[in-house]
Amino acid sequence: MKRAFVKATPATPPGCSTAAPSGSVASRGLAARRAALQILLRVERDRAFADILLGQWVGQFAAPDRRLITRLVLGTLAWQGRLDYELARHVRHPLERVTPEVLAAMRMGLFQVRMLSRIPQHAAVDTAVTLTRELAGRGKAGFVNAVLRKAIRNPTALPPRTADETAYLAIAYSHPRWLVESLIAWFGLKTAEALMKANNEPAPNVLRLNLARGMRDDLVALVSRDEMTVARHGRFPETVVLNSAPVLDGESWHGGIFQPQGEASQLVSRLLAPGGQTLVIDCAAAPGGKTTHIAELIAPVGKVLAIDVNFSGLLRVRSAAARLGHCNVLIARADASLGLPVRPRSAGCVLLDAPCTGLGTLRQHPEIRWRLSYADIERMAMLQKRMLRQAATAVANGGMLVYAVCSIAPQEGPGVMAAFLAENPDFELDRAVPEQLRDLLVAGCVKTRPDIDGLDGFFAARLKRCAW
Repeated sequence: MKRAFVKATPATPPGCSTAAPSGSVASRGLAARRAALQILLRVERDRAFADILLGQWVGQFAAPDRRLITRLVLGTLAWQGRLDYELARHVRHPLERVTPEVLAAMRMGLFQVRMLSRIPQHAAVDTAVTLTRELAGRGKAGFVNAVLRKAIRNPTALPPRTADETAYLAIAYSHPRWLVESLIAWFGLKTAEALMKANNEPAPNVLRLNLARGMRDDLVALVSRDEMTVARHGRFPETVVLNSAPVLDGESWHGGIFQPQGEASQLVSRLLAPGGQTLVIDCAAAPGGKTTHIAELIAPVGKVLAIDVNFSGLLRVRSAAARLGHCNVLIARADASLGLPVRPRSAGCVLLDAPCTGLGTLRQHPEIRWRLSYADIERMAMLQKRMLRQAATAVANGGMLVYAVCSIAPQEGPGVMAAFLAENPDFELDRAVPEQLRDLLVAGCVKTRPDIDGLDGFFAARLKRCAW
């Protein structure tokens, strides 16, 4: 998901030890839950992004604890609406008056009680109480204990579906009401319900192997040494899906063997098919996943010009390229919605993976469903139109422009593309896509959705400038 402005987050959340967990199974389990709770607090207090904090934290834990932390954080955030619906019926005052530490502990505890059947209810309550005592004192711990035990004794029923179906769906699938209404309007009731269900499932942990470092099987062996197990392979040789969260402090990470990147995101670079190009421009390059993917695909002859308005984002691009060993990445700071720092029609391939609402990535970024509003969709679509207009100026005659967003909102992907083609008759939709992507084509564009193919929701169009 493209983020125009990401608040910097310290590598170590306040109150957490940087030492690797050790000791008994029980103490390690408490350490894992402590890390999960601190991440949830940062997301709530500072509007930090959970995936960034998870990437900073889970590497110090063993694989089972990495899975637990990831599930607790992303699951609690995804089910926050439903959890709050129940908690509000067991707390005498509004949840807005509950301190963040206490509310986060109750949410995470209730999530384990309601959604994780393998965790005993008493264990979920006990750890929530212990962590609350550490963070907020004995009195607040007693409050958490009372609320969670009351919730166990008296489960809250969902509202009747017949009375208000939208309200029922919003609570049952933990999506804000405006989003439920939008999904039904876009896809119909049956599909919207299936999509909301899929949005609450754990996202697969996907790596992109750096094939510049060696053959796939050899790279998989190196990854396995860092306690990462490959569950299956993707559509292209570089794509592997793990059984647990990636380890971002092991030898394979520091050696540039892989880059964490969702499979749908990887398909965008493959759709561009930049092989043989001497210059490829990535117009919104941060944090660098697609830039480095393209750099690998066009090496050793071609170069990638990575452009972004966010300087800290460009530093992440440079860092990723250095770690992966790609020397063919150039960076330039510019606002692609205003213009590109290149000559017109100078590149054979241009990528615009535009900033968007991210509505196709709610499995990986569940917190954004609680931050977005309907107005954000039109706001992002307008930004994308400006950026696409500028990106097109750099495409040479006969060259390719790929426009992509990780959103399922029709105003963003199809709507922006249709407006662009209407204004630019010298561009046309190119349907000559790689064979591995043809089953994903809808009306000539690549479309993915978690409820259909298990991939994040992406829209990507390959546009060709006519050689007039």
